[in-house]
Amino acid sequence: MGKLRIVMLPYLAYGHITPFLELAKKLSNRGFSIDICSSPINLSFIKEKIPEKYSSSIHLIELHLPNLPELPPHHHTTNGLPSHLKQTLFKALKMTKPQFHQILNDKKPDFLIYDIMLLWSGVVASSLNIPSLNFYTVNAAIFSYFFHFYYNPGEEFPFPALYMRDYEQAKMTHEVVDDAEVEVDKDNVTESDKFVLVHSSKSIDGKYMDYLCGTGQAKVVPIGTQSPEDDVGDLDIELLKWLEKKTEHSTVYVSFGSEYFLSKEEMEEVAYGLELSGADFIWVVRYQKGEQVELPQGFKERIGERGRIIEGWAPQQRILKHSSIGGFVTHCGWNSTLESIEFGVPIIAMPMLYDQPLNARLMVENGVAVEVPRDENGNLDRLNIAEKIKHVISDETGENLRKKMNNLGENVRSQREDEMDGVVEVIQLLIDEKNSQKS
Repeated sequence: MGKLRIVMLPYLAYGHITPFLELAKKLSNRGFSIDICSSPINLSFIKEKIPEKYSSSIHLIELHLPNLPELPPHHHTTNGLPSHLKQTLFKALKMTKPQFHQILNDKKPDFLIYDIMLLWSGVVASSLNIPSLNFYTVNAAIFSYFFHFYYNPGEEFPFPALYMRDYEQAKMTHEVVDDAEVEVDKDNVTESDKFVLVHSSKSIDGKYMDYLCGTGQAKVVPIGTQSPEDDVGDLDIELLKWLEKKTEHSTVYVSFGSEYFLSKEEMEEVAYGLELSGADFIWVVRYQKGEQVELPQGFKERIGERGRIIEGWAPQQRILKHSSIGGFVTHCGWNSTLESIEFGVPIIAMPMLYDQPLNARLMVENGVAVEVPRDENGNLDRLNIAEKIKHVISDETGENLRKKMNNLGENVRSQREDEMDGVVEVIQLLIDEKNSQKS
């Protein structure tokens, strides 16, 4: 019998593609052949991230979105996509349903793993008698939060550590819920349909996994976290020399992800917060294509050798694992959060949108983060930013957070193989079930 073949369909966002690629590598290590299906512009990104040792086991399939005048091919990704086109991209991807049906029909894979935002693809697989599993690319805590309000509208969530403020709810997009309402028939869900993969570990949010399983409506299977791999590219020599001069845990790394761009007001508050904190820092600044938000006048001159500003991309893992890094000022995107856990770096949480506030509060609940407070309208204040950075870099707060973060990282690493064993068992179970139905 040859290798079992799995087709993967992630949503068109780097934050979704990254965990899919991680899962592809893990399954490839266990003897599966993987086909990742996405738009050509995303495949060019994925291709750069596949190490040579996976070249014979991880393959790429082009999925061509319809030609819409407002959505040219370079916008067939959320990276750099203007916010007003996000719903258009989501709808355009759904329009590839007939094409995806043809791809599955031609490839005849043994299994499909699809993004939970693309529930229609599971329907396509089912029509072709292909077993499938959906993948929620963040954690079980967030899944349980939205799952609870979907199935129990109006009822209070039983874990008060997780909540969203009014201004956060207002920012939240409802793409997942809207798609689920169309695609899911709550009264016709089989036991197999209840399995869902999550990009987490029992050490991080096990109680939320237990809660979901206890509802009888979901069977949560964690894929575990990833082993670190060096980013493509090298750490700038000048930056490395600068880091080497810093004392242990004295420097904060500041980054808000690849798809969030600070407003003028946010840029100012972060800049002045860093300046007032007195801490050394590396700040990754990104601008929307065609736009540039200026740093406060005289900022670079005033901070001098205390800080380094990187425009665009930075080798985040290499920076986080350096011994001089003592804190991570982050939006709490889930992939960045997991990297912080891997390298034992305390989190100074400044969530911006989507599910990030829940990620931040999950980390606070785990005792490995502090969150920067905002006013009732969600505005940042430089004094609050400076105060939280000082606490993490200069007093016992940082040491306590670091100790708990290192313990969490050790626990997560110890469960990696067992959790991946669980994923393989579920895939094999669903394939066997489908085969027994055919015979």
